[in-house]
Amino acid sequence: MNNAENKKPYILAIDHGTSGCKVAVISIHGEVVDSAFEPTPIYFSQGGGAEQDTGDWWNGIVNATKKLIGGGRVKPQDIVSVAVSSTFSTTVAVDKQGKALMRAITWMDSRGAPFIKEAMSGMVNIQGYGLSKILPWIQKTAGGPQLSGKDDIAHVLFIQHKYPEVYEKTYKFLGSKDYLNLKLTGQFSASYDSIMLFWITDTRDINNIQYDDTLIKRLKIDKEKLPELIKSTDIVGTLTKEAAESLGLSTGVKVASCSPDHQSALVGSGAVRDFEGHLYIGTSSWIECIVPYKKTDMFHSIASIPSAIPGKYQCIDEQDIAGGSLPFLLNNIMFYENELNHTLPPDTPYQRMDKIAAQVPPGSNGVIFTPWLNGERSPVDTTTLRGGLYNISITTNMNDVIRAFFEGVAYNTRWNLRYVEKFAGRRFETINIIGGGAQSDIWCQIFADVLDRNIRRVNDPLQANARGAAFIASVALGYISFDDIPSLIEYNRTFSPDKKNSSLYENLFHEFLNIYKKNKAMYHRLNSL
Repeated sequence: MNNAENKKPYILAIDHGTSGCKVAVISIHGEVVDSAFEPTPIYFSQGGGAEQDTGDWWNGIVNATKKLIGGGRVKPQDIVSVAVSSTFSTTVAVDKQGKALMRAITWMDSRGAPFIKEAMSGMVNIQGYGLSKILPWIQKTAGGPQLSGKDDIAHVLFIQHKYPEVYEKTYKFLGSKDYLNLKLTGQFSASYDSIMLFWITDTRDINNIQYDDTLIKRLKIDKEKLPELIKSTDIVGTLTKEAAESLGLSTGVKVASCSPDHQSALVGSGAVRDFEGHLYIGTSSWIECIVPYKKTDMFHSIASIPSAIPGKYQCIDEQDIAGGSLPFLLNNIMFYENELNHTLPPDTPYQRMDKIAAQVPPGSNGVIFTPWLNGERSPVDTTTLRGGLYNISITTNMNDVIRAFFEGVAYNTRWNLRYVEKFAGRRFETINIIGGGAQSDIWCQIFADVLDRNIRRVNDPLQANARGAAFIASVALGYISFDDIPSLIEYNRTFSPDKKNSSLYENLFHEFLNIYKKNKAMYHRLNSL
């Protein structure tokens, strides 16, 4: 490790999430000095639409950065790099000047599903895929476009078919991380990991990832609309004069390519060695680990994909809505404004929900919540599943419902964990937990009990994505190596499973799976239109 502590270099790490832009000043060794957050709206529409305005992103980043610089805890001249982590599979169409041609299509948007299903259908179908269609993808990419239509490639096909004038004007299609790098540097590029969900790269040789012309032709998109590929640890460029002035930094500040949220979170969790699991709880959630091989589980939507660490694969199993279920409960149910209710949510509502959940017995007095509010990604890939509350009785109250929401996310996480561990070929005795949901002691304990695993919370779990981006930039600048990272991660608590509760949750999890099995056909009938 290079000893640069006397120079006090810092990285401005941008964690661009679904709910807003978090900007943090982080040392090259991962110490979070200060952070600021600016919320950004999401625009939902009928038919599975979920968009965001890229102008909102940029304004959020600028405003949050100005708060940090104005705070005076770090001098602008001590910031040596900007590093961006952003939502995986959020797609932006830009012209030659780098201007977004329409709102970004987010990872929650499923309007491209019909076009993916058409592209991947065939005479002999397995899990909805034509066998002759999916085999080349599995061979070259270890996976294939999800039929739910939430991958980047589905967004591109949706634009191509529904907004042909935008498609024609598009110079490059970029993931949100790469769009923000473009705003910072003026350079069009994508990293080997951020391009993955376009599903047009050959990843068989993890050290030589390239676009695959055959896959591109099969999807009938234009290769020239795809950006140059570089490593996550490459330097994209330096801040443009306009970006530097907006952020209050110098034009000499370097911008590392970095990675999307999944890959940055893995690095920020400290789980950078083979088969070390981490659990992220944000709007969505996932369980991931580094694996030393390319492998596919097409039945449960798991594949080895390029990680932020050059030369390494990671496996991913993502739950579509996790922590996002709590604001849904708060805003759409408990405090939804109508003729009966004009009450605003109280201050610190999620801390209050924590206290309520802790007062309810494990198992929520038999109430079960299924968190499929936007369909599901894994271990089943479907747009038609929906959330629900089951086993409500005359004595059920809102306290039971609140705890059931916490537990329902944990049940779905256990469902995913079973297949991730099978993919990895081993049991994860200890899982590092990060993300906003990890701040909740009661939720961490519920995860420990439901998963029957030790849950180890990383310090500043909310900053894990930003810390991961900073670590990647620190590697890019030569200050540290990825091998240094485990020794730079601190943990503040380990939650061990209560065996009595784990036994109770074993039975409730079994019923959670039964709810899926017995109702999936009904959900399909109700929501397939």
